[in-house]
Amino acid sequence: MKDYYSILGVSQEASDDDLKKAFRKKAMDYHPDRNKNNPKAEEKFKEINEAYAVLGDKAKRSQYNRFGSDGFHKRF
Repeated sequence: MKDYYSILGVSQEASDDDLKKAFRKKAMDYHPDRNKNNPKAEEKFKEINEAYAVLGDKAKRSQYNRFGSDGFHKRF
């Protein structure tokens, strides 16, 4: 089970602004253009985007908080 909060480095109580700031910082750190020839950075970048796609949407975040990433992906 993926922990989207730890991927972004925030707590479950993080505000929308905190989530956005954490996402932007991590996305810049692992962006493929900044890490050429580093497939691990590209994978991490995709993981960060996936985490923010869920946590950045109020309805998806609520669903994730109730069911976790395993239950979340089965429902969508």
